[in-house]
Amino acid sequence: MKNIPALTVSKWIVIVLFALLSSAHAGETEIRKSMQSIFPNIGKLDHIVKTPYAGLYEIVIDGQLLYTDENGQYLVDGSVIDPKSRRNLSDEQRRKLFAINFDKLPLDIAVKKVKGNGKRRMAYFTDPNCGFCKRLEKELARVSDVTLYLFMYPIFPNSGEIVRNVRCAKDPVKAWDDLMLSSIAPASANCETPTEKVLALGKQLHVNGTPNLIFGNGGQSPGYLPAEEIEKNLNDTNK
Repeated sequence: MKNIPALTVSKWIVIVLFALLSSAHAGETEIRKSMQSIFPNIGKLDHIVKTPYAGLYEIVIDGQLLYTDENGQYLVDGSVIDPKSRRNLSDEQRRKLFAINFDKLPLDIAVKKVKGNGKRRMAYFTDPNCGFCKRLEKELARVSDVTLYLFMYPIFPNSGEIVRNVRCAKDPVKAWDDLMLSSIAPASANCETPTEKVLALGKQLHVNGTPNLIFGNGGQSPGYLPAEEIEKNLNDTNK
């Protein structure tokens, strides 16, 4: 077989690369068209990226990471797990995509709790009637040297009144700990609270449930985490 001239080889490489890029773009175009057809009020899709697994594309709709095929005909709501490392690839991607500038959070509307030297930082959205929030508090009792910012986010039925009673207590931190760790309800109290501002903040940040953790580096972790995972995230923040 005759040798192929170098110029010809280069030409074919360019053609192949162009074809691959065109194919990826075609997938993006099909997905955008399909999504806007199926969901007319979906608005602008800023994030459509092909993943390295199973030919899926990741898309973001209303602050939620979802997956779809190259034609945008199916939506997959769930997590992609690496079976070898057991890493939750979806959670890792969510933390990158939805990272928050911690220093721009309105921490003045949160309840501040300092433990130990308070050098590490974590904020979280929580509800007094949320079972996983109570589990989270038990784990946080095992974590020290951290400043916690509690955004009391009453999204469960009858939580608004409890949040008001906690925030209006003489010592809101103690009232919260008594409630969540010892099931001691706070006394009825009335005062002006920033609850509406907290609810607006949660909506802005697409907080769809509680607990929702935000670490000092802006990484988000929707849902409950054990103390060991909290420690790991706090330490990664301070590297």
